[in-house]
Amino acid sequence: MRACALASLVLAAPLAVGAQAAPQATQTVAAPGGVANGARLQMRWELVRNEYTPAFREGRAQARMILTNRDSQPLPASGWTLYFNSMDGVVTGSLPSKVRLEQVAGNLYRMRPDPGFPGLAPGQTVNVDYTHPQAIIKMARAPLGPYLVYDAAPDTAVAISDFALLPVTRPEQLDKGPVPGHPTITTADTYRNNSHADRLPAASVPPVLPTPLHLEKGKGMLRLAKMPTVTAGASLAGEAALARSLFPAQLAKGGPALRLAVGKVEGQSSPEAYSLTVQGSGKDSGIAIVGNSPAGVAYGLQTLRDLLPLPGAATLALPEVRIVDAPRFPYRGFQLDVGRNFHTKETVFKWLDLMARYKLNKFHFHLTEDEGWRLEIAGLPELTSIGAVRGHSAKPGVRLQPAYGSGPDPADPHGSGYYTRADYIDILRYAAARHIEVIPEIEMPGHARAAVQAMEARYHRLKAAGDPDAAKYLLNDFDDKSVYKSPQLYNDHVLNPGLESSFTFVQHVVNEVVALHREAGVPLRTIHMGGDELPNGAWEQSPLARATMARLNLESTADLWDYFYERVDGMLRAHGLYTSGWEELAARKTQLHGRNKLIPNPRFTRNGFTAWVWNNTEGAEDLAYRLANAGYDIVLAPVTKMYMDMAYNANPEEPGMNWGAYIELQDTYDFIPFDYLKNAGDAARIGKDGLTDYGKRRVRGLEATLFTETLRDPAGIDYLVMPRLLAVAERAWAADPAWALEADAAKAAALHRTAWSGFVNALGQRVLPRLDLDKAGVAYRIAPPGLLVEGDKVLVNHVLPGMTLRYTTDGSAPTAASRLVDGPITERGVIQVAAFDRNGRAGLVSRIERR
Repeated sequence: MRACALASLVLAAPLAVGAQAAPQATQTVAAPGGVANGARLQMRWELVRNEYTPAFREGRAQARMILTNRDSQPLPASGWTLYFNSMDGVVTGSLPSKVRLEQVAGNLYRMRPDPGFPGLAPGQTVNVDYTHPQAIIKMARAPLGPYLVYDAAPDTAVAISDFALLPVTRPEQLDKGPVPGHPTITTADTYRNNSHADRLPAASVPPVLPTPLHLEKGKGMLRLAKMPTVTAGASLAGEAALARSLFPAQLAKGGPALRLAVGKVEGQSSPEAYSLTVQGSGKDSGIAIVGNSPAGVAYGLQTLRDLLPLPGAATLALPEVRIVDAPRFPYRGFQLDVGRNFHTKETVFKWLDLMARYKLNKFHFHLTEDEGWRLEIAGLPELTSIGAVRGHSAKPGVRLQPAYGSGPDPADPHGSGYYTRADYIDILRYAAARHIEVIPEIEMPGHARAAVQAMEARYHRLKAAGDPDAAKYLLNDFDDKSVYKSPQLYNDHVLNPGLESSFTFVQHVVNEVVALHREAGVPLRTIHMGGDELPNGAWEQSPLARATMARLNLESTADLWDYFYERVDGMLRAHGLYTSGWEELAARKTQLHGRNKLIPNPRFTRNGFTAWVWNNTEGAEDLAYRLANAGYDIVLAPVTKMYMDMAYNANPEEPGMNWGAYIELQDTYDFIPFDYLKNAGDAARIGKDGLTDYGKRRVRGLEATLFTETLRDPAGIDYLVMPRLLAVAERAWAADPAWALEADAAKAAALHRTAWSGFVNALGQRVLPRLDLDKAGVAYRIAPPGLLVEGDKVLVNHVLPGMTLRYTTDGSAPTAASRLVDGPITERGVIQVAAFDRNGRAGLVSRIERR
């Protein structure tokens, strides 16, 4: 799911974590001896410059922490430590400012005064200049969550609340190096990109999204002066309730018939197929929806929602229409990671509602990570009392360390939190009512630090109490001297298959997840068993792992991997489940010309594994196709097209990550599932496998994937996921558009412009305005407008035609009361333009000066 090249860092001793039944509150109190406390220490962070040299061709960053003492007492010359998170690390060691940077574990770092540090008098400032091992383009790589701890009170952590990142505007800060490809996007660039679509009149905007298989318009209208009369069988009670919710509640009863039924949709074998007929007059007047299953009926109702006029329209009427529809792929997914940062049950409900609205049917629930275990498991309370709690502690056996800026307080609602058994059952039932399958993910053998730490603490607690079963669920070999580092900078986060207790743990967790689904009355077909990013070097110097390899006559840790997943697969099969995981589950590590390479693993092709394939980066563009051609069922989740945590572009103000790609809305829309490299050129296709006819049958579908390293609040999720999720929904449901199949480049370009224009006009004029007017609470990204100076005027456009554009000329930010853009802007001044949604919410501002 993630791959980053990371520079080597000096490791300090890991921060011990462990078990305690309930989190202790972290106090914010005056520092010992009356010296300055952290609440009065101001911290600013500045990107000084990115620099590129022959030794650092990919770049590194020179940065500065600016510490100012706002207290009336000095910060002493010694006896304190400042902690912070840095996602991709910093270069450790002593600095000219007489402080030392050290890695604690993972992305937690600390700053300590060296001998000779003079202290910090009231009002005094010190600049701490240091180095990041990579160029910094996205501000997610800056330090986060700083806090201060005094040696005299090591369990008392003081958050530095007066903390901010300074603006990134200078050329040396924006430098992206000599390699072209991802420059800063100007307002003129945006204008030119937006010009790839045409503004369509309302009558020409596609009426349904995702695009249905067959739509035939009639000539008349069905007037809806009264509430439609819904008729449905007992098995469609939920769909009948959904049908009634589509219409204004104040309508009087007695309107036209709205008939819902399960029956055969002619010519369609998919259980999710439906037909929808709107007839304005005659004996069959009204609305009829027939689905091959209740799910098909539900999708027909979502299409009916699309056909209705926007809320508040003067006249409520439907066009006559006949639709026969079915999805292209049976798997249309969205993954939400709640391990890196926790998100509430209510946030999950919101995204399940949005999935249902756009006909997505698989919710991949990423429940466990290095930084958090988020599901209550009966019999293993430490998984949540420790593994679901992040915060500072000087003592072992208390909680996980801060990560991703969660800070020292264990009550932080994003670093800490989990779903109780009752919460999880609620989520299962909520999803099932919307015909969405929940696929829980339990990460292993890597990405498992929360579990490893929790079970180690459990072991120490029970061993001290004399319990002979203390090691029953232990996951790590205390004598393991293996040298490895994960992309997230951990070296202590891996389940060890040399311990029988590791398998006891996995079996227990699988049993409990199965039991939760049984209690909910919701079928469980698979558990996603991780498999991602086991670091090279893991297990190699573990005496217990090596003893297991010798006992089983295994040649390498790659064979030990196979042994591990053979046993895990057996556990799932015993419950009638099939095994799912990331691409490494279906692959085998080997080398080609001295470089690491993944090839299809012949061992598991007959086990029925399904692999989620994210890696389509350089050199692995065809990995998904090679796995499918080899006989594995796959889900396409390509990082360069469908990772929703990637930033839209390289501009500093755009949030998100950039290790895999920058992904604009069109990048997602342009994805061709069966031909990744159609537009890549002949050179890029050399040596790459295409998808065979046999392989095509192994592609189960597509998934939009969201990891939450940078996402601590629901609005941040909204911004990165929407509206890109709508492009994923289109690609997963609808057949290949004509432009994707056209061999002639000029004809393909013309067909693409027509289709892209329809898509963005549907979003700007109908789909997103409906979300606004429905008060769905979705703070989707409103992109900055494009601006282009042409002669004596400024041309303005937007990626979503139909959005309201407003401007100012005095340098102030536009508001919902600012002047409308109704053509070229001819005024001079500091012109600022923003787009607004139907509720008056502004997007990013574009700025240009014309004096």
